[in-house]
Parts: sequence; structure tokens; C-alpha cells
Amino acid sequence: MEKRIFKDIDEYHAVQSPGIRAKLEQLRNIIRHVAIEAVETISYGMPAFKQNKVLVYYAANKNHIGFYPTPNPIVQFQNELKEYKTSKGAVQFPNEKPLPVELIEKIVLFRVEEDNKILSK
Repeated sequence: MEKRIFKDIDEYHAVQSPGIRAKLEQLRNIIRHVAIEAVETISYGMPAFKQNKVLVYYAANKNHIGFYPTPNPIVQFQNELKEYKTSKGAVQFPNEKPLPVELIEKIVLFRVEEDNKILSK
């Protein structure tokens, strides 16, 4: 199967089922609300938000939404992430559960602050 190339986040969302599309839009809006200076892009075939560097990525999967905030937030918020499957730089939000809005906001804010430190070096 040929991998689909998306030109933007709208196109990525458009090919998803309605229920998943709604969750992706919710996630997008959460990120936009916190990372107000971030620019939307597609990176590695996934929606991504970038300031100086990419802050977070996300992707629709069969049974979950993959959220990729890089490794540091996974360590920083490990206690709050206990109910989710995680790996070095990823969190899986199950499709059948609501998105943890406040936790996502904290993680994105952490990434914004981490990214802003790049400028001050």
C-alpha cells in the first residue's frame, strides 16, 4: 500500500472517519489554544505544530490517537500518564475514551516553554 502524502492538517483530518476526525479537531484546537505562536505543518506524514522546533505531533491509529510530544514530557508527566500506554516519546489516547484536555494542555505548555528556552541560549 502506498503511503499517502498530505499537504496540510485539513487534508489529513478529512480522510479520517467522522468520530476520529472530531477527536483530531479537538486535539488540534487544544494545541492551538496553548501554543498560540506555533505553525501547523505536516512532518513525517503527521500533523505537527512547530515554533523553533516541532512541539508535538499526532496521528490517527486504528485503536488510538498517537500523541508525540518528544521524550521530556513523558518523563515530566509520568504520574498523570499512568493510565495511558506510553513509550519514549509517545502517548496513546484510546479512541473510545475522551481526550484528557487538561493533561494535553499541560504537556503542550511544557513543550512551548521548553522550545522557548532554545531562543534564550
